[in-house]
Amino acid sequence: MYKPPFSITSKILTTIANIQEIIGELKTYSRVKPSVKLRKQNKIKTIHHSLAIEGNSLTAEQVTALLENKRILGPKDQIMEVINALELYDRFQEFEPHKEKDLLKAHGILLKGLKTSAGKYRAGNVGVFKGAKVSHIAPPAKQIYQFGAHCTRLGVF
Repeated sequence: MYKPPFSITSKILTTIANIQEIIGELKTYSRVKPSVKLRKQNKIKTIHHSLAIEGNSLTAEQVTALLENKRILGPKDQIMEVINALELYDRFQEFEPHKEKDLLKAHGILLKGLKTSAGKYRAGNVGVFKGAKVSHIAPPAKQIYQFGAHCTRLGVF
């Protein structure tokens, strides 16, 4: 079985419980939407940083340009990643967090035009590279179905 490179300690569990409590409190506050400008900034930062973790080198300015339907110079696959992430971000409310089919649908949107396996569980092993060096090795492919089922049961996809 896959063993992540960390241990879940009592401090981590306490922190998770505190975060859940804060989330519960925040849900009780007014549901006033932030300004359009703030929502746009949050969208850009969320997408830019999320994709940067996966090795996308496009800048926040380039993400902004793509959001505004402008053309940019950059690696075609990285541009497609941003376009797909923008679409998924806009459609996120369509998904039910407890439905595996919605997890796979979101995966399909995110990897559309990038991977033939978009919207399906992967069959092979993968890693994230920084240059020629492996920076992260994903769990083995044979465990992905179990992780997907577990995440949808918890509603955390």
